Amino acid sequence: MLLAVAVVLVTAIVAVTVFGVVTVRRPLPQTSGRVDLPVLDASVTVVRDDQGVPQIYADTPQDLFRAQGYVQAQDRFFEMDYRRHVTAGRLAELVGDDPDAIAADKVTRTFGWREVAEEEWDLVDEDTRTYLRSYAEGVNAYLDARAPADVALEYTVLGAQVQVADPEPWDPIDSLAWLKAMAWDLRGNYDDELDRALAYGTLQDTARVTGLFPPYPSDVNLPIVGTGELENPQRTSQDVAARDALPYEDDHLQAALAAADRALSAVPVTVGRGEGTGSNSWVVAGEHTASGKPLLANDPHLALGAPSVWAQVGLHCNDVGPLCGFDVAGFSFAGFPGVVIGHNAQLAWGLTNMGADVTDFFVERVRDDTYLRGDSWEPLETRTETLRVNGGQDVTLEVRSTVHGPIISSVLPQTDAATGTPSPGTRLGEYAVSLQWTALEPGRTADAVFAFNLAADAEDISTAAALFEVPAQNIVFATVDGHIGYQAPGRVPRRHNVADSPVPTDGTWPRDGSDARFDWDGYVPSEQMPQVLDPAEGFVVAANQAVLPAGVSPFLTTDWDYGYRSQRIRTMLEEKIAAGSALDVDDMSAVQLDDRSPYAEVLVPILLDQEIDDPFDAEGQDLLADWDYRTDTDSAAAAYFNAVWRNLLELTFWDDLPVEARPSGGSRWLAVVQGLVDDPTDPFWDDRQTVSIVETRDEVLSRALVSARRDLTVAVGKRPDDWAWGDVHRLALEHPVLGGESVPGLVRDYVNPDPIGVAGGSSVVDATAWDAASGSFDVTAGPSMRMVVDLGDLDGSTWVTVTGSSGHPASPHYTDQLDEWAAGETFAWPFSRAAVTESGQDELTLEP
Repeated sequence: MLLAVAVVLVTAIVAVTVFGVVTVRRPLPQTSGRVDLPVLDASVTVVRDDQGVPQIYADTPQDLFRAQGYVQAQDRFFEMDYRRHVTAGRLAELVGDDPDAIAADKVTRTFGWREVAEEEWDLVDEDTRTYLRSYAEGVNAYLDARAPADVALEYTVLGAQVQVADPEPWDPIDSLAWLKAMAWDLRGNYDDELDRALAYGTLQDTARVTGLFPPYPSDVNLPIVGTGELENPQRTSQDVAARDALPYEDDHLQAALAAADRALSAVPVTVGRGEGTGSNSWVVAGEHTASGKPLLANDPHLALGAPSVWAQVGLHCNDVGPLCGFDVAGFSFAGFPGVVIGHNAQLAWGLTNMGADVTDFFVERVRDDTYLRGDSWEPLETRTETLRVNGGQDVTLEVRSTVHGPIISSVLPQTDAATGTPSPGTRLGEYAVSLQWTALEPGRTADAVFAFNLAADAEDISTAAALFEVPAQNIVFATVDGHIGYQAPGRVPRRHNVADSPVPTDGTWPRDGSDARFDWDGYVPSEQMPQVLDPAEGFVVAANQAVLPAGVSPFLTTDWDYGYRSQRIRTMLEEKIAAGSALDVDDMSAVQLDDRSPYAEVLVPILLDQEIDDPFDAEGQDLLADWDYRTDTDSAAAAYFNAVWRNLLELTFWDDLPVEARPSGGSRWLAVVQGLVDDPTDPFWDDRQTVSIVETRDEVLSRALVSARRDLTVAVGKRPDDWAWGDVHRLALEHPVLGGESVPGLVRDYVNPDPIGVAGGSSVVDATAWDAASGSFDVTAGPSMRMVVDLGDLDGSTWVTVTGSSGHPASPHYTDQLDEWAAGETFAWPFSRAAVTESGQDELTLEP
């Protein structure tokens, strides 16, 4: 990612050669024996298992979170430091004069994440502030008197090119700011909203644009909550009539929209973004399980890097009671105390991205330092930010905001011929695009994390959900006393129904910022958010599909994942239950690993109908004849089919859409193509570049089949028997600072694990997504962890993360879970004190 790091690493290679093992192992933490930690009130025990996962035991919540801060700083401080520089818009201070870092800082400063986090400090509960302070005390106790080289190898490497000072003390606000990065990556439909307007620039036909965003197929892929499970379901409507629209086709407005898209893309990915960012979760009632108690499964599909986004941990009060109530284990974020997903002694919970529409783009008319509202010009709110650049010149940034939020279309230098200025003759000023986003208002999500950790029943989950304002997530939960349920949290805006708008006013298109009718109308009350307790069918599946049937209130979005994964999970559970199977942990893990392709089910019968005359070209098509639609790593048919799918999307849509809106190949595009195949003469099949020829469906399908055979011949080999999906569909984990192509190979090879072939694919339950517009089958997102919780035997639960528990490349726990994760295996998840003790390999005592 960072070009400036290249020079750094040339020197770093020499340093590693000179200092050898000493240098790379110097930051490795002490994990056994005794350490004096004066910030503690009493001794704390940290037990680590074979994978180096810490289980922490303390007398008070303060000591528990001090110890968590200390341990996570031991394992992952550079990751924490990198994240806080990103969230504060200070990345160039860390890595130097790099264009990507400066661009990221400009956009993040425009958002003002750090300032919002500072406002939240006074909003969260005093207990939360205490926990955050305690965590910071533990982090800083670890940093005390340690040189940067003692903390992380990355500082040694960076220090060869830029000035590396001692890391700043950790501030509780650093933890709150991290929640903004998490919320940003897991926001709703912003990319779809921009894509609609950008696609209109070339198609100039609302109906054709709408065809690229089909309605959710609720008659085939069921929503999370059925109408029968709702009390007094209320219908919503969006009445649309014609009037003059925003001129989406105008080159200058298109330039402003593209500039906004470019700015948002500059923000570093910290959790996940784009196609594949979602999750699977489900919960099964005890009536269908071997233990007679519920089972809960969760595998969040996020960006995959080294180290993993998750830090496994157990947090246990020695005597659980009113004064110290924590007895919880699961997956945390290094940099924030507590457990984000996991279980305690009474309840387990899992999260998936709801995808609610929590962002809107407003097209503003800006003239000098004012913007148009109705018939008047209002003053823009402005502030000046100074970006410090390590080893370079400071950068000054002027941030401008309207009533809706910051203007983002002017943050990065324009590269388009059009500048955003309207066509000659207009008196409405320049076009600009502002962003309104729920997370730019202070909230209490931090309180929710601890509320989940202490929850015991459905009422507690509902209370926690009301606090979990951003990002909007689906919550599934199960209790040891046998209850299962679903709860939708999140701060979701309400929008006026503007009856004379030419496009839906539900947030699916950029809105007219000058017209107050398009402003938000408050938020959906938490008590109106969907919830289900103990459904009659005995299970709940929440895998990014629609939450509610179409038209049922509250309105959350129309831009759901299209539900192929969720319906496949439902089908497998229904089949097992109908067969009388008593489900167990292994059954849940098997469902997580299902790699059957919904794309193949739709397209293979049509592909087999195409006639290919050349025997060489037809050898690829022959692979599909007896294919079971499984996308395992050894499958030649899976490799060929996915190549066909990639080429089909290119041949069908690239001539019609701008680069920014090219098909990623995710679930929406399957729904689009599924609709197109029924009309062999739809205009999308025609290649607009061949002026005298009108292509039809079968011609495009045949070309896709032939070109896929030839692509794999070049990339893999001439014989189809030599092809394998895992040879081209690879996971190449990358360090966030030292992992890019600009980094010299020796260092890159050291910090980046070897690429590994994996099964699955986009919209497959084993959701190892790839981007069809990128020209590569490499994994872009996937199951960042997998967990299955048995509420009848918590010690019988299982977990795995994509890399390991450590952020130090020299640690044996940097990637010691990767092979098992790729193979679909999991590890025992001890929870009780006896099980933790039995599995313990290292024990560290922290003494006050």
